Amino acid sequence: MFPLINKRETGIRLRRIMDRLGLSARDVQEYLGLGCVQSVYRWLDGQSMPTVDNLYALSELFQMPMDEIVCGNRAPIATDEVSEMPSSMDRRVLAYCEMLFGKEAA
Repeated sequence: MFPLINKRETGIRLRRIMDRLGLSARDVQEYLGLGCVQSVYRWLDGQSMPTVDNLYALSELFQMPMDEIVCGNRAPIATDEVSEMPSSMDRRVLAYCEMLFGKEAA
């Protein structure tokens, strides 16, 4: 089966994430620098999807991978290799420790 994005389910997921983080459609619009809030409402209603650039920015705002924002019909990707990679938070903590204590602390 060819993988497809479910716009309606993605909109529902976006709304749940925003609610959990206490973000309004206006907050998202301002963060992304969109001309009008209607774009965000169209995503939430499943009428359209954010661009890849906007999904990338939303993943930073929500602190989650883009793949966790988008709903589709494909099987989950194996995370064995991904789980061995440090998260962005791990990398920041590591960089901070290296700055404070030098390379040998890490």
